[in-house]
Amino acid sequence: MDRRKFIALSSVAGVSMAISSGLAGCVSNARPSSNAAFTHGVASGDPLQSAVIIWTRAVPAGNAAKADIIWEVASDKTFKSIVASDIVSAIASQDYTVKVDVKGLSPDSQYYYRFRSADSVSAIGETRTLPSNDISEVTFGVFSCSNYPAGFFTPYMEAAKNSNIDYVLHLGDYIYEYDGEGYATENAKQIGRTFEPDNDTELFTLADYRRRYALYRTDEGLLALHQNKPFIVVWDDHEVSNDTYKDGAQNHQDDEGDFFNRRAAAIQAYYEWLPIRPTFGEARMEIYRQFTFGKLLDLYMLDTRVLARDKQLEYAHYRDKDTMAFNQTAFTKDISNPQRGLLGDAQRKWLNEAMKNSSAKWQVLGQQLLMGRMLFPVSIFNGVPREQIPAHVSYLAEIKRKQQRGETLSEKELQLVASVMPYNLDAWDGYPVERERLLTQLKQLNKPVIALAGDTHNAWHNTLTLADGTKVAVELATPGVSSPGMDNYLSMDNKAAEAMAKDLPMLIDDLQYCNLHQRGFLTLNVTNEEANATWHFVDAILTKDGKVSQTHSIILKA
Repeated sequence: MDRRKFIALSSVAGVSMAISSGLAGCVSNARPSSNAAFTHGVASGDPLQSAVIIWTRAVPAGNAAKADIIWEVASDKTFKSIVASDIVSAIASQDYTVKVDVKGLSPDSQYYYRFRSADSVSAIGETRTLPSNDISEVTFGVFSCSNYPAGFFTPYMEAAKNSNIDYVLHLGDYIYEYDGEGYATENAKQIGRTFEPDNDTELFTLADYRRRYALYRTDEGLLALHQNKPFIVVWDDHEVSNDTYKDGAQNHQDDEGDFFNRRAAAIQAYYEWLPIRPTFGEARMEIYRQFTFGKLLDLYMLDTRVLARDKQLEYAHYRDKDTMAFNQTAFTKDISNPQRGLLGDAQRKWLNEAMKNSSAKWQVLGQQLLMGRMLFPVSIFNGVPREQIPAHVSYLAEIKRKQQRGETLSEKELQLVASVMPYNLDAWDGYPVERERLLTQLKQLNKPVIALAGDTHNAWHNTLTLADGTKVAVELATPGVSSPGMDNYLSMDNKAAEAMAKDLPMLIDDLQYCNLHQRGFLTLNVTNEEANATWHFVDAILTKDGKVSQTHSIILKA
């Protein structure tokens, strides 16, 4: 990071990321002296074997400069056995958000926490520390892509009721930066999910991002999940701006101010509103970190988006404006450039060393982007109207089925399915050298590896392979909480989306399963012998009455 970029980050973000510390065994007799309302529930996150972050927002009467409140952690829900408590200040410069890093706790233990002001008591939150070496299993709930105007956060609410989930992994797009008239807003007025007048534009300033987080945290499902489960989070692009990379974003234009100031504001708001521990310090942007679940599993939360990503390639830049001819030579040269990457040298080195030194059986990557080789037949990109793509995919899949049955294909049919290209250059497909380097490292571990992904709003199960076809790992991608999926992009009804989901694995060699039209979440239960992945799909997000109505499960042997 050069000096200009560092100043742009630290001048905004370094002011407001302070985390208080508390120690188990230290119980305060002090009483809260300030009146304050707990406006956005409670949350916990970044659990360790002996510590966890607890969070709330305490707004003082009359929006005073600060409110002194009490936090309490107990081993029982009645708070008869308080293990730690102290005074903490909610201050205006931190948007009245409060984070406490409670230390000295026991491993693999359930705790309850709350906050008290002079005239109010918060909701009671539940959290737990990480296990020690003798753990036999762990279950994660995996989420990404929650868009407020698109619908209610039904998957959050359903997961909050799921007693099997131990920890929540959120892989990004916790909020969206768009205005109130664009993407995914077509049902917003009908269902009462519009933005307030002072937050109805695209987000640029610290106040903008803070207000958007405040709105999202009024959703009943999100409130319930934060209250009931500890979160482990990373950001994706929309916490800043669509298709963010290290020094810009697709959705940031030259006339919209300094990108680094915008990014700094977005990151400050993120750290204020999420129960995350800044592992590298409060004025640093690195978010990658490791969580160890005894000898069973090591989890590595990665940043493939904001920190070090080189700008995405775009097919349009390689087409002649007049003839529309595609410059394959230039494209191949650029996409094969060994200097282009996602992780950056420091994060890559950290990950390699951490995995080498891991004594855990399973290795799990928590990150944003699809890693699998999502290679579609080239003919899909050659002028097929968007609304005709599902029918064209069906036609191509039938050709592949004929081929599998041993039937003779015509020259035209062979040509249609022979050439493939990645459909999404924003994903790992756009950074094949970086992917091959990582997968080679994973292969050398000789351990079972699961890569988790979000970002696409759809459910995916891929086999991760080296360029020579060697199987290395498994990828599991969670569907979006409410963000529209491929069904919306291609204007497919449920029947057409289900048909296309059956066709795509015929065309994409490493794709085992997908769901293109339902919102939901993923659970991953891991034991020494196997990992059980279950996708949970909800039947409605346009009302609060939605429920999990369908699941799909797979078992992965160690």
